[in-house]
Amino acid sequence: MGNNPNGKIIFGDCQDMKELEDNSVHLVVTSPPYFNAPFDYPDLFESYAQFIELMRNTAKELKRVVDEGRIVALVVDDTLIKGEKYPVVADITKLFTEQGFKYRDKIVWVKPEGYIRISRRSGVLLQHPYPMYYYPDNIQESILIFQNGEFDYKRIPKEIREESKIDVNKSQKEKWYLSVWDITNVLPISNRLEKGIAAFPSEIPRRLITLFSYKGDTVLDPFMGSGTTLKVALELDRRAIGYEIDLELLSVVKEKLKVNQSSLFDGNSRFEIIRRDDARHLRTQLQEKVANLMREEGNEYSC
Repeated sequence: MGNNPNGKIIFGDCQDMKELEDNSVHLVVTSPPYFNAPFDYPDLFESYAQFIELMRNTAKELKRVVDEGRIVALVVDDTLIKGEKYPVVADITKLFTEQGFKYRDKIVWVKPEGYIRISRRSGVLLQHPYPMYYYPDNIQESILIFQNGEFDYKRIPKEIREESKIDVNKSQKEKWYLSVWDITNVLPISNRLEKGIAAFPSEIPRRLITLFSYKGDTVLDPFMGSGTTLKVALELDRRAIGYEIDLELLSVVKEKLKVNQSSLFDGNSRFEIIRRDDARHLRTQLQEKVANLMREEGNEYSC
């Protein structure tokens, strides 16, 4: 990878990726903030329209920075807030296709049945065992796959193709070929590095990066969070770029990526860190709101 940094982290709003040149990204793997999800992002957005505008503007920038034929993969899900379900998956699919991306595929990520984090919708049927009282608890999310035009396979040198060859035995054994992936989610235990962060399991970016990029490619996560995608990208010999608006996640990202705390560059991975004026401080505020919701939930159960 020469003398250039292996990675770049920009703390700022991904609706403006002015640090990136046109067609400079080979793969996007990200999980946008779930619209005002009660136990992750309560009241983060003033309205659903504001959330959709964020995603539309991000899609516009991704259309500019993603190279011809390359992939954008988003882990998203419909959101339930105070009994109202928001069609996030359908709306994001529509706005990305409106920006000129081709809707290539959807993979369903299924979490273990024994772990339901928030919902108790299914209990309604137990209390009222009659038609029209059915509401299922959700244990899945969607991985939406979009493509920026057609990919020219001949552009990739033979040696890079061979170095990036997929372990077919592993993919068959773990059933990557299916449109349903059974992967354990990141559990909200108190001692994990990402406490208070809606992190997704590293197995998801590991599969996506392996399946949709070559060694030496640049992988971008515009909603970086704790830096899971960037960490996996480096492990798989890709360059990694991340945008994150919440400056309070800087220490978490540095720890996960093993970046030298006293320098913009780590002696081995040479990460460049940029702090823009449009970065915000969100984590403490969100955690306080989540704690209040948890207390309210506890009081409700004790009544």
